[in-house]
Amino acid sequence: MLTPAQIVTFDDTPPPPGLSPWVGEPEQPRRIAVVEPDAAWPATFAALRDRIVEVLGDRALVVEHVGSTSVPGLAAKPVIDIDLTVADTDDEDSYVPGLEAVGFVLRVREPWWLGHRCLVASVPAANVHVWPPDSPEAARHRLFRDHLRAHAPDRALYARIKREVAADGLMSEYNARKQATIREIYARAFVAAGLRPA
Repeated sequence: MLTPAQIVTFDDTPPPPGLSPWVGEPEQPRRIAVVEPDAAWPATFAALRDRIVEVLGDRALVVEHVGSTSVPGLAAKPVIDIDLTVADTDDEDSYVPGLEAVGFVLRVREPWWLGHRCLVASVPAANVHVWPPDSPEAARHRLFRDHLRAHAPDRALYARIKREVAADGLMSEYNARKQATIREIYARAFVAAGLRPA
């Protein structure tokens, strides 16, 4: 069971010296496209969830739609973000081959950062972030999603900064330049959820 302190404490651990999170070639710089909200995104997630559950069965402990495409009315990159919880992310043989058989490719391996793995698909575009049980990062993703769904001012703020950064940035810069705004919104979300005093 996660504690409030674990949820509100960010882990910014860098890769150990000499190690890379990338499986295969590192991602190449590319332009970012932030598009208007698409009412089809929840259905796209549902189809991806079914694909995951079909191959993993009860090894898929939790499959959640997270990220901007999970927030109605929020502009986003047209990529579905999914948080998948499995019993042990280090046991890649228990989930990676199944996911690869239905179109996902393992691109990120970060055992030093909360056991994180990430697989991607191109049709439809999706990122599947794999976490062990009781991951504080997965808990933060759900909290952020639910806060943006319920708080229009922060939803509008996030949409504005995403558009501003995407207008003149590459993917390599996009997440870094959003970071301050994301942490600002998280601070309010933690207070609203009763995890931190006002």
